[in-house]
Amino acid sequence: MEILMSILIGFLFMAAVYLILSRSLLRIIIGTGLLSHGTHLLLITMGGLNGKAAPVLTDGVTDYVDPIPQALILTAIVISFGVTAFSLVLAYRTYKELGTDNMELMKGTEDND
Repeated sequence: MEILMSILIGFLFMAAVYLILSRSLLRIIIGTGLLSHGTHLLLITMGGLNGKAAPVLTDGVTDYVDPIPQALILTAIVISFGVTAFSLVLAYRTYKELGTDNMELMKGTEDND
């Protein structure tokens, strides 16, 4: 299972880097979202997918999964959702002001004030 997750994480990182290097502001935001999701999957995979019991107190179970990485990743997912929502609002406002989402056209010079 770890090999399949590693391949999936590699594809997510590859697609994220491709999107981040594009000139469209929306693609850059989607790329950063994919990069954060790939990082979340990487951290979950590093924690182990070995089928241990959930960290719920039950009789007879002594081998539990560590709940700390899962809690940290849940927090990171919420934070990345907020950052993505804020970035989308900024991108929308930029598009309304400038009329484009092309990063090359947004680049200004001091003469164009």
